[in-house]
Amino acid sequence: MSRRSLRTLLAAGGAAAVMALLPTSAQAAPHSGGNYGAYGNEGQYPTTSYCSGTFRQIGPTKYAEGMALKYFYSDKCGSFARIENSRPGCVAVLHRSNNGVGRVDGWVSESVDPGITYAYTQMGNNLNGRVSRAALSCDGHDLTQTGWY
Repeated sequence: MSRRSLRTLLAAGGAAAVMALLPTSAQAAPHSGGNYGAYGNEGQYPTTSYCSGTFRQIGPTKYAEGMALKYFYSDKCGSFARIENSRPGCVAVLHRSNNGVGRVDGWVSESVDPGITYAYTQMGNNLNGRVSRAALSCDGHDLTQTGWY
């Protein structure tokens, strides 16, 4: 192999290695507000080993523009929201109330990653008298939501 071919091969391999380290697209990230994170399990995803397998869907699936909103609850860990068949620009939102009166004191949302059509939030702690609800929001507007549980 000539020196020139070797140099070209090494340069191409180096460029490929650098490209492999760069993200191909932006990844969704959770956003939160109010006093979200004030209670245990908040900031954790429902797939954490402590909570995995303990959730059940509460209430009916809600639909808006062909997209689905589901609310899941675990008496061990709290709750989370999930959206399915979603278009870009939509987020799953979980609102949490500190005292059960249905006033939003904390919230967490998760947007849809590029290339997939679903998203689910981190958990909200609606145990010990607190309540929560799920919402499907697109372009800054709630399209549908569940009741407080």
